[in-house]
Amino acid sequence: MTTLYERRAAPAVTPVPRSSPAGPLLALLWAGAAAVVALWWTDTGSVVGTAGWLTGAGRIAGLLCGYSCAVLVGLMARVPLLERRIGSDRVARWHAMAGRYTVCLLVAHIVLILAGYAAQDGASIVHETVTVILDYPEMLKATAGTVVLFAVGITSARAVRRRTSHEFWYYVHLLTYAAVFLAFGHQLALGNDFNGKPVATAAWYALYLGVAALVVWFRVLVPVRLNLRHRLRVESVHREAPGVYSVVVRGRRLAELGARPGQFFRWRFFGQGMGWASTPYSLSAPPRPDLLRITVKALGDHSAAVSLLRPGTRVWAEGPYGSLTADRQSAHQSLLIAGGVGITPLRALFETLPGEVTLLYRARTAEDLALGSELEAIAQWRGARVLYALNGAHGERPVFTADALRAAVPGIAAHDVYLCGPHGFAQDLYRALRAAGVPDRRIHHESFEL
Repeated sequence: MTTLYERRAAPAVTPVPRSSPAGPLLALLWAGAAAVVALWWTDTGSVVGTAGWLTGAGRIAGLLCGYSCAVLVGLMARVPLLERRIGSDRVARWHAMAGRYTVCLLVAHIVLILAGYAAQDGASIVHETVTVILDYPEMLKATAGTVVLFAVGITSARAVRRRTSHEFWYYVHLLTYAAVFLAFGHQLALGNDFNGKPVATAAWYALYLGVAALVVWFRVLVPVRLNLRHRLRVESVHREAPGVYSVVVRGRRLAELGARPGQFFRWRFFGQGMGWASTPYSLSAPPRPDLLRITVKALGDHSAAVSLLRPGTRVWAEGPYGSLTADRQSAHQSLLIAGGVGITPLRALFETLPGEVTLLYRARTAEDLALGSELEAIAQWRGARVLYALNGAHGERPVFTADALRAAVPGIAAHDVYLCGPHGFAQDLYRALRAAGVPDRRIHHESFEL
């Protein structure tokens, strides 16, 4: 059992929540889509015949697909404004939605354009497809990019992702960059909306180069600087519960990271074959000037290998990310609800959140209560409550209803609620909390499941 934490009094002043930039950003993204439609509209004259309608519809689908590709990559860039102020889980949901729009638009573009060209030339779809791929400029690269993008879309589907390793999904997902690069050339070479139109062409270049700059800066240069500066290494590894281990990481000048309780980093450990993938793990204790701690449950190959790490192992980290912090707090009373390993960010918040705090911890058995002794010690010195929801003697699961929550936490509707756990668990608790009268704006949740 680790004893990384120091008993520190919670701040006396409740922080004022900052407004989220989610609304303005969404408005900006939709304004960009409207600008793309306007570009097509101003460049489109009268549409005549079936071929004209099919080709015109294919053009607008292609333009919107190209714009959606830029948005898709931009949301992957790990821009701190998005990751910390909007929330990584929300950005991930936007990215997943943008991905579905992109694939649908891509299918529509291909089908409509080929059908329009076939109707115009009086040829079959098969003949027109072969002609376009082999004879049109930049189309061989665009075809390769299309195949890659479809592969990314298939592996990102929840049903497929559940059956593949995180490492496989991660590296296939990175091929999105290659797909967008391969498809870019044909947009300008064949796009009537750009031929002979320097302003539209310059705007398209600015869009893609701007997104590329975000990716290079935040996904390459910033992490390189962080790791060269802070020189992270594994300090120690501790067993917390069956299949649950804490890793203490030592580094230099870690206060400069600005990490907050409730946030997470993306980690690579250069040992036990774990350096091939970057995996998000939350801080399970308030960060110290020289130490960080994460607590990991063995749910796959990467997380299972954490227990085998040895002191001195080099660590590569990116972050901090996440908005599940005290900045979301708007009341003097807080309820933290953890399911399983979801206790990790909430344990750090349990120590540091100001005001009255209650922790509700859901686990199968008492043996599965990771960090239990720390939670009890924190509850004792700060005068907080810890409630456990365990399976019954015959394995029956506790049912979280609005009445049960109101009975366990009097005045729950006036609490801020921080919620972290598996997707189904979080959904059930969210519905029960809303039925118990907790406003949506006071339910704070982050999930890494798409």
